[in-house]
Amino acid sequence: MSSKYIVRQPIKDAENKIIGYEILYYGENQAFSNEGSGSGAANEFAAADTLYNFLTQNTSKALKGSLNFMTFTTTLLMKKTPKLFDKSELVIQIDDSVIIHPLSMHFVQQYAKAGYKIAVNEFQFAPRYLSLMDSIDYIKVNAKTTNDISMHNIIEIARNMNKKCIATNIDSEELYRKVRSMGVDAMEGSYVAERLTTRAHSSAYLQGNFFRLMVAVTCDEPNVEEIENMISADATLSYGILKMANSVYFALRHRATTIHQAIMTLGLGQLRQWIYLLSASNADAELDASAEEFLKLSFMRANFSSELMNYAKEMPISKSEAYLMGMFSTLNYLIDAPLEDILSEIPVADEVREALLHQTGRCGKLYKLVLSYEAADWQAITTMAEELGIPNNLLTSVYFICMENVNMLWEQLTNPTPDQIVDEEPQETSNEPPKD
Repeated sequence: MSSKYIVRQPIKDAENKIIGYEILYYGENQAFSNEGSGSGAANEFAAADTLYNFLTQNTSKALKGSLNFMTFTTTLLMKKTPKLFDKSELVIQIDDSVIIHPLSMHFVQQYAKAGYKIAVNEFQFAPRYLSLMDSIDYIKVNAKTTNDISMHNIIEIARNMNKKCIATNIDSEELYRKVRSMGVDAMEGSYVAERLTTRAHSSAYLQGNFFRLMVAVTCDEPNVEEIENMISADATLSYGILKMANSVYFALRHRATTIHQAIMTLGLGQLRQWIYLLSASNADAELDASAEEFLKLSFMRANFSSELMNYAKEMPISKSEAYLMGMFSTLNYLIDAPLEDILSEIPVADEVREALLHQTGRCGKLYKLVLSYEAADWQAITTMAEELGIPNNLLTSVYFICMENVNMLWEQLTNPTPDQIVDEEPQETSNEPPKD
């Protein structure tokens, strides 16, 4: 039985803000290239059943609250899969196999009339594509396989007809700069997913108070008293930890009114995540949207790495160390310093350091599996999972469970319920800054 994976990748506009996510599905290219006969049709039905069943169970959780671009085959259209989504959260993507199928286009037109947005993959200068212009909202063009003249003309058509043009398969800075200069409305691809507009911190940040605290909470045996003193000495940290500890996320009967109570309420695991978020978001410059996305990516990698440890065989690190591996994988994007220099300041296991810097060893395979899943590198996903002894059929469910957990965590970290937040300012709490 072949493996089936579902991955979510960001689509960003020219200002590097996320406008939505593409839902990629393993095996879709083989199914789409088939015109509906023989074993290919059977494969498409099997793939459609797998995807339909998964979305039925997960759409209301992991995919809520965002605009999802998803390619639909004839079978998925016939199964009325788009109705699993709210029309404000879905863009129905179609490609040539649907465009040449009269029954499929009938379904697409009905969805368009019902208010769903429509996108066309791999747009071509052909009559069957041009005849769709009145029914579509997005034109997607492959930046790697489309020549410059065609790309320019497609962008002009999109602009003149008030359609959004999305350049796909952007995997290098050169390609990114080229399509951006041409005036595309949005972009997606491995380079786009990993791109930050600016670094959040200068390298001097490595010696800052936030970073020292982050190092303190990542030690094998954290000194709670030392951590408490470091937090108490900083008004921003004190206010932030009290606000978090008294948020509805922890739903306690009694409010935490001291730093010590707040630490005990959060626990060191939660405190580590909170400090990482707060330290990265309290840069000299205001945290931009792309930096926020990298913080969420850090949490996602951390959760995914940690959960995969439940299945990986013969791993030389613990689940908590795997969590840190994922968490710290984006530090070089958030701090303007080489990752090697940053990691030399943090007490992480040698295996974790080698995995992050060189992707070597079994930890490196785990890290590469996480990165491959993000990039929808189907072959690498299957290879790494098999080498680690992780069942392929578990990856997608683990991935979406982690996504749901990260979304919930992010909401609680950044938007605690107001009536659950302490009224006192930090200086009014019973903790005094430590005396020398």
